[in-house]
Amino acid sequence: MNDLPETPRALSAAQIQSFIADGFVRLDDAFPRALAEEARAILWRDMGLSPDDPEGWTRPVIRLGHYSDPPFLAAANSAWLHAAFDQLVGPGRWLPPGAIGTFPVRFPSPHDPGDAGWHVDVSFGTEAPDFMDWRVNVTSRGRALLMLFLFSDVGEQDAPTRIRAGSHLDIARQLAPAGAAGLSLRELAADGFASSAGRPEVLATGAAGTVYLCHPFLVHSAQPHRGARPRFMAQPPLLPRGEMDLARADGGYSAVEFAILKGVGGPSRE
Repeated sequence: MNDLPETPRALSAAQIQSFIADGFVRLDDAFPRALAEEARAILWRDMGLSPDDPEGWTRPVIRLGHYSDPPFLAAANSAWLHAAFDQLVGPGRWLPPGAIGTFPVRFPSPHDPGDAGWHVDVSFGTEAPDFMDWRVNVTSRGRALLMLFLFSDVGEQDAPTRIRAGSHLDIARQLAPAGAAGLSLRELAADGFASSAGRPEVLATGAAGTVYLCHPFLVHSAQPHRGARPRFMAQPPLLPRGEMDLARADGGYSAVEFAILKGVGGPSRE
């Protein structure tokens, strides 16, 4: 029985519509818990810390790079995730992840981690030395999805990522007038992301193996860890194969593209 190939699940029509409206979809059991345990062992090793020695957890956050070890690649390339990528981005329009990261490992701490601010993940112009000058445009050049991979159980006190549901629509409207050049993170953040301030807030909680597939324009934020055990989460992009197209002659828009069009007042999928 264990030799049978994994059968991909599929997002429901309601989940896809929720992604377009809210900017994210949560996939429970997107990869096996055992892979998360293997991955955490590697991360503990690289930090030079122990899960059994809280005395060593002296920093609120430690950032680790991209990993291509077998458990990480297997977690990022499950049949369930590949099927969801096809449904949200479009078959043939994304590149299979060749690594996963970065990992902001967050530890229980009374101290401000110093990185808990609302933002969107920018995706090009990264040659600029100041990350505030990195850019994003209305066709999300360089990024098909923002993804949150939970490699540990994450409850409400465990520094779950804060998400402003529906905020991707506000960012699409803000980016549209800037065209292909887009805006820098500095320009987007000039008003503190006020356009999305009234959006409902959702916490990216879940068991190890949960993945949140998010629209690349989704406004989100880190927060301090008030729980008991460190939180292990990766936030890699899904890279596009080519550019998104907001003027497809055949109308074959992906869910990501429909969401952008919804934000700027274009065609609806409904």
